[in-house]
Amino acid sequence: MEQWGKDARREPVITDLDALVAKDHLLRKIERVMDYEWLYKRLSPYYCHDNGRPGTDPVVLIKMVLIQHLYGISSLRQTYERINDTLSYRWFLGYGLLDEIPHFATVSYAFCKRFPPELAEEIFAHILNKAINNRMVEPSAIFIDGTHIKASANKKKFRKEQVAKTAKIYEQQLREEVNAEREKLGKKRIEDEDDDDKDGSSGGETVEKTVSTTDPESGMFVKGEHERQFAYEAHTACDKHGVVLAVEVTAGNIHDSVAWDAVYDTVTARFPETGKFIVMDAGYKTPWIAKKTLEKHDIPILPYTRHKGKEGRFRPWEYEYDPANDCYICPLGGMLRHTTTDRDGKRTYRSIPKECVTCHIKAKCGANEKGQKLYTSHIWQEHLDLVEALRKTERGKELYAKRKETIERVFADAKEKHAMRYTHHRGLARVTNWVRLKYAAMNLKKIANWSWNNSFFSYFSAIVAPFQTRTPYFAMAK
Repeated sequence: MEQWGKDARREPVITDLDALVAKDHLLRKIERVMDYEWLYKRLSPYYCHDNGRPGTDPVVLIKMVLIQHLYGISSLRQTYERINDTLSYRWFLGYGLLDEIPHFATVSYAFCKRFPPELAEEIFAHILNKAINNRMVEPSAIFIDGTHIKASANKKKFRKEQVAKTAKIYEQQLREEVNAEREKLGKKRIEDEDDDDKDGSSGGETVEKTVSTTDPESGMFVKGEHERQFAYEAHTACDKHGVVLAVEVTAGNIHDSVAWDAVYDTVTARFPETGKFIVMDAGYKTPWIAKKTLEKHDIPILPYTRHKGKEGRFRPWEYEYDPANDCYICPLGGMLRHTTTDRDGKRTYRSIPKECVTCHIKAKCGANEKGQKLYTSHIWQEHLDLVEALRKTERGKELYAKRKETIERVFADAKEKHAMRYTHHRGLARVTNWVRLKYAAMNLKKIANWSWNNSFFSYFSAIVAPFQTRTPYFAMAK
């Protein structure tokens, strides 16, 4: 049978690996902006230099993990296989065509056993500092949200457990304000024995949780209307350019507002300037988040949330608050007096039955047969009212609309391009490091492209490239 074309699989050539990698390749851009000296100093105590055979270069192991996250390769095993037959990956590692690539088990062992557990966080912080130093970060508006990551756990293998209810971070502050208000109303103080236990549980209360037997540190997450799965959640903050500024990973059944404090505190520590816009979705619209953000002199931007009361009833905003008398006035002019404040910070206002029992629209306000109407608001309600006013401003509407271009885009890229839809790792610590390295790679990619597009080198290369041979080599005579 006649053979078409030429089979050059075993054709010997003389060339160098550098000539075979495109001048504008992403890994070339990354190599121009990265520095590794600090990594050698950081990891030097973890390697023996006096005896035994020389170990694998630790920076090579870190580069292999960066390749995995930059190109969305799902596992280290697949990364190892891809590096073996990809010229640009070998070039990035500094390995030749015939050099043996470190085994994926060596990389896994280094990150699990040899390297310090905080290395992933330090790599993320180092790359973020590069973005800050290059003036790529614009912290005037910060977007915070969370996304779920499917855990490596069978959703059918679980057990039910009674676990202590976790105390809220603001519990003590709320309790002090509640007791001060109860004393003014002549009510009994909430005693110290009712306070949170020393182990961090809340008053001995327990809740039933579904715990995975495969990965107990993940949490059951209800996806959509019916599907349930074990997952983790990456609570993330980014700027308007999509640079990730902070991340906190929790089990998938932890509410967004619970993990918010850790993310917000990290961001404010890195960017202490006040007056930042903090843009969040409805899951973060709580009295504590509104209060803490405003007291830090930042500006929370939160969306409208639909009222969940019964149809045909008066809406909460139809009642007018009278701060001088600490009471609410109903739409018909009736007074609702402040009678008590409970341990959760809920204020209860009650109408006077003898004044409302004959009201012809008491069914619309929700009063009982005796004519008493109960109205509740939070002890920090004024902060929520201010948040509602900020939502209606033109600036607030403009910034909230940018969520789809910023934080939602970060999540979409992380899942579609960088394989963050599910994880093969188990345990909160390992998943946290995995997410931080993934975000570090995404930030590094932005820095490399930004630096290339804004450098004289790219302009010079564009002019000179047409006059250069793309892949110079000399074929050997047959």
